[in-house]
Amino acid sequence: MASIHTRRSFALKTIAQVTFALALLPAAAHAEDVSVAVAANFTAPMQKLGAMFEKQTGNKVVISSGATGKFYAQISNGAPFDVLLAADDTTPEKLEKEGKAVKGTRYTYAIGQLVLWSAKDNYVDSEGKVLNTPFDHLSIANPKLAPYGAAAMETLDKLKLTDTLKSRFVTGENIGQTYQFVATGNAALGFVALSQVMVDGKVSKGSYWIVPAKYHEPIRQDVILLNKAENNAAAKELLKYLQSKEARDVIQSYGYSF
Repeated sequence: MASIHTRRSFALKTIAQVTFALALLPAAAHAEDVSVAVAANFTAPMQKLGAMFEKQTGNKVVISSGATGKFYAQISNGAPFDVLLAADDTTPEKLEKEGKAVKGTRYTYAIGQLVLWSAKDNYVDSEGKVLNTPFDHLSIANPKLAPYGAAAMETLDKLKLTDTLKSRFVTGENIGQTYQFVATGNAALGFVALSQVMVDGKVSKGSYWIVPAKYHEPIRQDVILLNKAENNAAAKELLKYLQSKEARDVIQSYGYSF
């Protein structure tokens, strides 16, 4: 009898385990990938947010970072992205008008902050007067492709320094490359996104000047669902998640506002 009882208990336990495992299958089966084109300035926040989203939902976020202008060209040529997190508000609007993105899904997920930064401590002063001193190179993102580059040029125009400094420009393809020029010492200083040098609400190294908003147009960064993802539930869920308090707290910790 003990032997029969043991076998029966083992069988019941096995059935329970199999039933539990099967109960988990629907969730796994419905997990989806979300291919996200992310403006270079928002790479670090999105990596953190992507990991948080994956943990909560089981969906996988696949991140590609680069210049917004290049993403526009790629999407226009059929690149299989689900979501665009742009560095401006004009590119998502343009994609929506051209019928390449889902109407009504666009919103501003962050407002970026331009900063003049050097990897050297005590090099950039709190008013940006270092721009009037001798230095070798000034790193700026390509203004035709990167909104932060356009904002940098607007700032120099307002300061009446464009003609004086243009011979010292080192142009990055995107804001990520622009940051690397400064971080590696190939440029003494450069205009980058505050998010690239800020960790947990503080600039992690070097010296900086936060460019006053009056010097350039607001860097409104919009997100939009692309046509490929019109029926992708995970992509739609990601757009909702980016508006949650949890997500916004992370975004603010990198120096963005709303």
